[in-house]
Amino acid sequence: MNHRRPTPPKWRFSPSLAFPLISEQNLLRFLFLSGLFLLVLAGVLFSMSLQALSVDNTRTLWRLWEVLLLSGIGGAIAGMFFSFRRISRRLQQSIAELQAERNFVSAVLETAGALVVVLDQDGRIIRFNRACEQTTGYRFSEVQGIPFWDLFLVPEEIEPVKAVFEALKSGNFPSEFESYWQTKDGQRRLIAWSNTVLRPGDRAPQYIIGSGIDITERKQAEAALRLSEEKFSKAFRASPDSVTITTLNEGRVIEVNDSFLENTGFTREEVIGLTTNELNLWANPEDREQIVQQLRERGSVRNQECEFRVRRTQESITGLFSAEVIDVEGQSCLLSVINNITERKRAEEAIRLSSERERLLGEIALRIRQSLDLEQILNRTVDEVQKFLQADRVLISYLGSNMRGQVIAEAVVPGQQSCLGQAVAEDSILEEIQALFQDQPVHVMEDLQELELEPNSSGRLEFLKTYAVKAAIGVSIMLGRQLYGLLVAHQCTGPRQWQPAEIALLQQLATQVAIAIQQAQLYEQVQTLNASLERQVEERTAQLQQKMQELQEVNRLKDVFLHAVSHDLRTPVMGMLLVLKNLLKSEEPDAQKPALQETVRVSRSILERMVQSSDRQLTLINSLLEVHASEATGIILQPEPVQLGELIVSILKDLEPVIAKNQATCVNLVPATLPLIDADSHQLWRVFDNLVTNALKHNPPGIEVSVRAIAEVDRLRCSVADNGVGMNLSAEEAANLFNPYYRGHESRHLTGIGLGLYLCRQIIKAHGGEIGVESQRGQGTKFWFTLPLSEALLQT
Repeated sequence: MNHRRPTPPKWRFSPSLAFPLISEQNLLRFLFLSGLFLLVLAGVLFSMSLQALSVDNTRTLWRLWEVLLLSGIGGAIAGMFFSFRRISRRLQQSIAELQAERNFVSAVLETAGALVVVLDQDGRIIRFNRACEQTTGYRFSEVQGIPFWDLFLVPEEIEPVKAVFEALKSGNFPSEFESYWQTKDGQRRLIAWSNTVLRPGDRAPQYIIGSGIDITERKQAEAALRLSEEKFSKAFRASPDSVTITTLNEGRVIEVNDSFLENTGFTREEVIGLTTNELNLWANPEDREQIVQQLRERGSVRNQECEFRVRRTQESITGLFSAEVIDVEGQSCLLSVINNITERKRAEEAIRLSSERERLLGEIALRIRQSLDLEQILNRTVDEVQKFLQADRVLISYLGSNMRGQVIAEAVVPGQQSCLGQAVAEDSILEEIQALFQDQPVHVMEDLQELELEPNSSGRLEFLKTYAVKAAIGVSIMLGRQLYGLLVAHQCTGPRQWQPAEIALLQQLATQVAIAIQQAQLYEQVQTLNASLERQVEERTAQLQQKMQELQEVNRLKDVFLHAVSHDLRTPVMGMLLVLKNLLKSEEPDAQKPALQETVRVSRSILERMVQSSDRQLTLINSLLEVHASEATGIILQPEPVQLGELIVSILKDLEPVIAKNQATCVNLVPATLPLIDADSHQLWRVFDNLVTNALKHNPPGIEVSVRAIAEVDRLRCSVADNGVGMNLSAEEAANLFNPYYRGHESRHLTGIGLGLYLCRQIIKAHGGEIGVESQRGQGTKFWFTLPLSEALLQT
């Protein structure tokens, strides 16, 4: 046995023995003990040999060791023989290649992205590669020897997977299936397994080998893709917009939705496989070229307005075109969406036309209101209508009087013949036109050929051909029930389909023109009336001037009369009054004294009545003087701070004899705490004196007169009321009481000329106040007036 070497070689046993690397000395010890164990176990005499394969790492020399064990009776070892022999270089090379292949396979399994697990017949894990560790979170040492279904399978899949496992052992392999594995952190991973069985020869399966791919993300992506495709498919089919998929270069139709078929009038069979040019979809084919160029540059276009034809006809729809470049099976295609805005465009156009029509009508109506120049209005009207309608000629003709349909206003485009000033020469044509529009206010001709088919139209047809008219519309201008004229639009370049909005515009404008004509006629009538009125006004003015002169003369005479009354009569009355007063004051004549002259005896009562009469006459004369002065210069005030309560006490004290004479009672209800007022105390004295005296005069003896005054926010309100007979006054009569020389119908038995209340009003108005009266028969009469409070006195 050559096992004593300076550097003992290391030995590696064959894979079947699975021994670790040991020295040659340890190998011999192991072989000896193994043989001894077998002899003891057998208990009989036998001989056997054990083999072990080792390699000398220093010499790369393979040796095959053999040991022969001889046992005797009773298990005694008869002998052990060790021997080795070198293996041939070819066998050495085969073994080395096998070992390299084993190492390569092991490295591949460890580095492969697929999960590889090796199970024994009971499902226990005996091999677990790195991909399995990374996916599950378990290390091999944690799962070795444990049945895989106890660790990884979810409860609902344990039994189905066990059934597959049993089928594999029964020979149904290879097999493929998908199952969920539960990771260490509780996640579920979907694994696609491919399984097979390893068995030596025809013996029972020894190992189950499973390789799997984690398809969790792929399945999620597939589900998301299916959902996205389903959403796209539903959106594609259900979209109210037209959606198409075409090739980018040719425009060949791959798919369309139902909305596209509804909008264009095609069937699906008619469009699939054809190009958009073959279908003649683009109203302007250059639009598609521009869009394709934009798509190549930017990848998408958004809301580009385009025109599309409908089922190979001249009709078209307007759409907002949006598109993106997509890839369909490696081919660049165009996903297009067309939002049909035809109705919206029509509505916008209708709104624009309506707005323009309203603007035009408003301008013409404003022009009619601001101007009375009929010629200017008509010329501006035909100009505006021609621009709005884009017609070749617009005119207004006058059928009234002897005008014979003469064109009085016209707007015509350059190059077309003008008919301004032209009239209908033949009576038959004129009568035909008048009869036609008298019964029907609007006539529309979209093509001259229509007129050629109508009976009794030769005259009109000849007239229209003279001015190259191909289409026309005419609206009557009616003044009441009378046909005044026509508002006409001509199209000379070709037939034209007149729109309802255009017809409505002409009808409305015809009404405005009729208003303008009526207004012009009215203006002419007004001018005539004005001339007549001016003459009448001049005549009336002359008459008024004459009357004014007469009134001035009357006023002058009145002034002279008042002056005579106030001055010439005042002097003798005052003289007589003085004489009478002196007589009353003189003593009785002495009987012993001789009389110087003949005298007449007059009683004292007669003298007193004569004095009273003279006082009244003097008072009337003074009132006339004051009224005359107030009308000329107004009441002149001398204001001063006045305490109204004190003033009332003084006034009533002076009036006590008069009150007593009338057996009346006067009650003073004026508080002493009233604020001061800025007033003329003398004039206020006259007002209170007049009102109290007036109450006594107009009532029988025994009445009660009450005087009140209260302070309001910015004024004093005073009143003099009695409980006398009263009177029923209307508002007009109440106001007339304060007019000069006015005496009510119930005051005819009273003396005086009605100036007292007038002077009261003048005095109160001079103070800035108001005066009025309230009275009811049987309830007495109340005169009231207001006096403003002085801001300065209030602050003081």
